[in-house]
Amino acid sequence: MDKINPLFTATATATGGRNGHTQSADGIVSVDLSVPKTMGGPGKPNTGTPEHLFAAGYAACFGGAIDFVGRQRKQDASKASVTCSVSIGPREGGGFGIAAKLRVEDKSLKQADLEALTREAHEKICPYSHATRNNVDVQFEIVGA
Repeated sequence: MDKINPLFTATATATGGRNGHTQSADGIVSVDLSVPKTMGGPGKPNTGTPEHLFAAGYAACFGGAIDFVGRQRKQDASKASVTCSVSIGPREGGGFGIAAKLRVEDKSLKQADLEALTREAHEKICPYSHATRNNVDVQFEIVGA
């Protein structure tokens, strides 16, 4: 496991698990949670899931990683749009697992260039990609010019 030198730490507390509430210590993130009906829960309106939070975080982080790699290569990837879909379901070995699909789109970049930026961001930069590697099925759809 790689050691890090922390530059920033976010802290959040969840109460009531998937049918409760989660909030960051600074109050910036505050979400009521509910298990979706498709998972046997109440599916309360205007509530989120841990998968919503993970998808939002991964999409934002990966967008930043692509921008970072682009700047290193003197390419403008600052307008890349990253959509992350996170699925949850039973694992073959028991318990539950997640899978992620990232759709990366930037029509201002050639397809091959966007593919190269995405590959490097995933393999070398994005901490969500590092955290999921060899443990979560992460797939990509890349749409460039």
